[in-house]
Amino acid sequence: MRIPWAGWMAVVITAGSVVLPAPAAAQDGPYPGRVVRIISDSAAGSATDASARILADRLSAIWGQQVLTVNQPGAGGGISARVAAQAAPDGYTLYMPATSPFLALPGAPGVAPNLPLELPRDFASIGFVLQQPLFIGASHKSGLASIGELIARAKEKPGEINYAATGRGRLSHLTMELLQARADIKLQLVPYVGGPAQAMSDVMEGRVQLVLDAYAGLASAIQGNLIKGLASTAPTRLRGFENLPTVAETIPGFSVGAWAVLVAPLGTPDAIIRKVNADLNKAVDDPALQVKFAANGAVVQHMTPDGVTSFVQNEQKTWRPILEAIASEVPK
Repeated sequence: MRIPWAGWMAVVITAGSVVLPAPAAAQDGPYPGRVVRIISDSAAGSATDASARILADRLSAIWGQQVLTVNQPGAGGGISARVAAQAAPDGYTLYMPATSPFLALPGAPGVAPNLPLELPRDFASIGFVLQQPLFIGASHKSGLASIGELIARAKEKPGEINYAATGRGRLSHLTMELLQARADIKLQLVPYVGGPAQAMSDVMEGRVQLVLDAYAGLASAIQGNLIKGLASTAPTRLRGFENLPTVAETIPGFSVGAWAVLVAPLGTPDAIIRKVNADLNKAVDDPALQVKFAANGAVVQHMTPDGVTSFVQNEQKTWRPILEAIASEVPK
């Protein structure tokens, strides 16, 4: 049974959430008339955070009002979801969660009990922001140089190879579960709630052998040879990473992408939803923004609010078998 927002407030407060101050009274005149906040469920420096800041800068220029990003990581996305859902539905608090809160593993340690998020139950859809491939990297001390070598060693020593991912039940974890299922191997998850930066020292020192995160989280580490790039989850090799294979070259048909959508608290007026959707489309059409997103491996796409809802629901159907397959392994 799902727990109402108010019923699990104590859970996320103990996880260290920070409640945004109550917004000022609504102002007369066209929207937006003051600062707009975009809440992110991800830590500073993560892929979602980088994308949210790029978008915020562009919307600031379009609106002539400052747009701030507010990082609220933790509880598998539950802390940020609670803060965003409790905000006044006036358009001055928007929410740009990563993929994972929509694909969260119910009952997993550290994941709020109301997750995964569902549309249109929990938030009002606004628009689609981006889609971005993931990278799999390895510690140089691991001796692993390819997905093929990873699979061969994992078959010889099931469960002995570990990997860092940004939280149990999040997309990085689910992607590695999919890889394990497709390759018929067993790896050991080491969850890091603070994003890839928190895990990187352990990976570089060899305490953790593998790491998986979105392009923005690992591209610079791979380019700087801090870790060994094994593969991307894109369907084809990426520009700027032509020498980096795809997982699909070893496991045919394997393709996974992180995505981000923009939503608002339930009850946000339709006029504001339409306004933000239109200006979001203007923002992602901007060549300068597209160049910045492309530098992070991200591509943009227009969607209506109804299109966002349908997209998220379809993604949830796609990942449901993986979630069900690993649900029995979640500690109670």
